[in-house]
Parts: sequence; structure tokens; C-alpha cells
Amino acid sequence: MDSLTSLTLMRFSGAMRAWMMAQMAFARPALRRIPGLRFWKLLGMGDGFSLRPDFGAYGLLAVWVSPEHADAFFAQAQVMRRFRSRADEVWTVRMVATQSRGAWSGVNPFQPTAAPDEGPLCVLTRATIRWRRLVAFWSRVPDTNRSLVDTPGLVLSIGIGEAPVVRQATFSLWRSEADMRAFAYRTPVHAEVIRRTRDEAWYAEDLFARFKPISSEGTWRGDDPLARARSAG
Repeated sequence: MDSLTSLTLMRFSGAMRAWMMAQMAFARPALRRIPGLRFWKLLGMGDGFSLRPDFGAYGLLAVWVSPEHADAFFAQAQVMRRFRSRADEVWTVRMVATQSRGAWSGVNPFQPTAAPDEGPLCVLTRATIRWRRLVAFWSRVPDTNRSLVDTPGLVLSIGIGEAPVVRQATFSLWRSEADMRAFAYRTPVHAEVIRRTRDEAWYAEDLFARFKPISSEGTWRGDDPLARARSAG
């Protein structure tokens, strides 16, 4: 395994919310100096996937040259220690890409190095939405969110992003690829959104990636979603 991707979700409360909001700017120099960190994004999160931000929740997406570099960061890096010491909850999932197409900030940072299997699957989608398509995009979000309720096989779904409104992403964890495909292509609301994004050119830049989760640590909303996905499977 040459390349590894990690996603860390962090929740803060009280005065630590303002502290973490400031770190969206102040932590960047430290992250730029981390050995083996090939690509990274500090991300805000929404209250679900919506226009309403969650000022207590943040994410760090990272692509590592090797698993050893990731291990060193999570065990030793001062910036990660600061995050962990101030957060109420931290969950990290480590993954290897099985498929990736598109671009993020002009590059495709994910190198597929694994074959999909019948186990849990992580999906990351992100897009820079064209200004003239913002109304069309966000008008479909409520229906899409409702279609996710009680979706078979969906373990976790969150909205993340680099910038409000226009640079948005979703991360989801599924019990299996079959469950994910059943939702993506057989749910009428979601199938229509997929068609319209293509036919009406909603995005100036977009990326779709699938990952095989390798391991996880910590909790998110009280449990380990990957452990729950494996147990359900």
C-alpha cells in the first residue's frame, strides 16, 4: 500500500468552537510542514447536508505518501494533539481508494490502489457549483436528504465543505457497494439529480471517489461508524 487517505471528524463545544474556527486559518502553516502529507483540506461541516453550518463540527481530509507517515502524524504531530485535546469527540477513518475520477483544486489526489470487495464502502463527492446553478442545486437538497432517511445500508452521511454554498462535499459510509448502488441509481430523486448535474453542467469542478476503509479509531456521535458498518454486514 503506497498511498493512504484519512478523514478525521472533530466536534467541539463552548469556547473551543471559536478556537477551532480560528484554526481553519491558523493551523494551515503547521499542516503544510507535515512530512508525507501529499494533499489535505480543512473542512467545515453542515447541520446535516444543508445551508445551515454546524460551528461545532470540523473535518480534516488528508492523503498520505505512506501509512507510516499517517501513523506518525496521529501519534506525534503537535497540531493533531491540539485538536484532540480540545475536542469533545474525534473519529478517524483510514482508507485506500478503489476508484476516483474528476479533480479537486485542479488535481485528482486519490490514487486507486485497492480492489473493491463486499465489505463496507466509503464514498466522497465534492463539487464547485457554478454560480448560475446554485438555486437548482440547493433546491434539490431537501428532497435528496429526505430520500436518505432509513436508507438500507447507509451507516453515516455528512455534509462537509471548503467554503459556504459553492464548494461542497459529502462523505458517506455504506455497509456494502450493493447498498450504495441501490440508492444512487434506483432512488428516483437521486437519479434525477445525477442526470441534471450532467445535462445542465451544474459544476465547474467535481470529483467522485470510492474507498475501502482499512481501520478507524475514536467515536462520532457516540460510537465507531466503521465498527457499526462491519457489524451490520
